Amino acid sequence: MLQQIYPAVAHSYSYELNKDFQFAAAHYVPSEQAGKCRRVHGHTYYANVTVAGDELDDSGFLVNFAIIKELIHNRFDHTLLNEDDSFDDGQPDRFPTTEVVARTICELVQQYLDGTANRPKCLQVFLRETPTSYCLYRPKREGGQS
Repeated sequence: MLQQIYPAVAHSYSYELNKDFQFAAAHYVPSEQAGKCRRVHGHTYYANVTVAGDELDDSGFLVNFAIIKELIHNRFDHTLLNEDDSFDDGQPDRFPTTEVVARTICELVQQYLDGTANRPKCLQVFLRETPTSYCLYRPKREGGQS
């Protein structure tokens, strides 16, 4: 795994958890502006998910590290991202670009977290697509603050 120091998210939660993992996936970006990326090609994505909260669950976890990996790795590893229901070739804001994949990872993690008793928040997803290209996604906080 690539050792990386990620940008920190300012927050006032008591606990912060970060999970690193990787997955291999192919994709294409169905847009004239995508150039070579219009063709199917693959990446080994490196992801870091930041979760924070004030309450631990009954096991003493903010969230189990393994669950975060399972939510994303089991879904996307060795797939063509364009075939996943999360992405839509007809809507540019749903093309599987690095930005949209990072946002989707955050949404999938948050959807799981919303169903837990302690309800932590996914604050950030760092997604590296190549050794020189990455995206950082932070959802807007309630009240429009990021």
